[in-house]
Amino acid sequence: MGAVSVLLIAIVLDLIFGDPSPNSPWKSTYKLHPTVWMGKLTKALEPHFKSANSKVEKLYGIILALTVILGFALPVYFALSFIASLGILFYVIIAAIVLKLTVCIKLESDWAKAATKAIESDNLIEAKKYSHFSRRESKDLNGEQISSSVIESMAENLIDFKLSPIFSFAFLGVSGAIAFRAINTLDGTVGFRDPEHINIGWFSANLDTLVNYIPARVTAFFIIIASALIGEDYRNAWAIARRDNAKTPSRNHGWPMAAMAGALRVQLEKPGQYILGEKIDPLLPNKIMQALRIRNMVIILCILFSLPIILLTRLYFFPF
Repeated sequence: MGAVSVLLIAIVLDLIFGDPSPNSPWKSTYKLHPTVWMGKLTKALEPHFKSANSKVEKLYGIILALTVILGFALPVYFALSFIASLGILFYVIIAAIVLKLTVCIKLESDWAKAATKAIESDNLIEAKKYSHFSRRESKDLNGEQISSSVIESMAENLIDFKLSPIFSFAFLGVSGAIAFRAINTLDGTVGFRDPEHINIGWFSANLDTLVNYIPARVTAFFIIIASALIGEDYRNAWAIARRDNAKTPSRNHGWPMAAMAGALRVQLEKPGQYILGEKIDPLLPNKIMQALRIRNMVIILCILFSLPIILLTRLYFFPF
């Protein structure tokens, strides 16, 4: 039951304290976050793994990724192994604090509420601050496009910042969740298809796609179930997820985004890249709050689904 306590305490800690905002990157709390360290380490090592030979650079990219992943996961594993020898209570507290660093719920909730308020008051300058996760230029976005970007972000972040780290913990312990966070950070740092990163980031990008393959589809399934439980259009969520999941550049993120578009009965669009769903309902800012309620139910379903996995894995081994 110690592992179950670790997960539940980690979620509670996030709901209370949240994460430092990327909108304030100069703050010490942001600079101290392990995800920031992972990104900085990757960028610091990257120049040393460049090569004019594309095949060699791909090999170096594998070494770069493994260096970052193991450089964070192994110290956590051995540290928690030692801490566990000092007592289960001490282990649960420290492990929960470390696991909390791999999930992000409160910050996203605060942003969703702030974006909704700003769009409703027609304060688009303020609203544009909350399209950060969607990786798009916000300068020319209108209120409907900002709503779309926030909803899309919540849907895709269900994989990267909720289900995948929780599932990684369920199967592989806290160090597994840290390893996932490193993989996801590597993808966001070097996993691009531009000439600078196409070779060195090849392994990181494909590894991120691989580890998120099943969680992405489970996330879409949970969105459909959550929609049914809270009275949203679960039938349309299923239909749009099946129809539109392949329209995004990502093999994984299209599943939850399409399912969310269907559940909300709206059209989500990243101009020039993809359009998901149909304009059954107008994309008003209240749709952000509906998406937030679906997201919250999905997190609850994920935790409930993870509990038997945690109990089963811990019967045979105890991953730290």
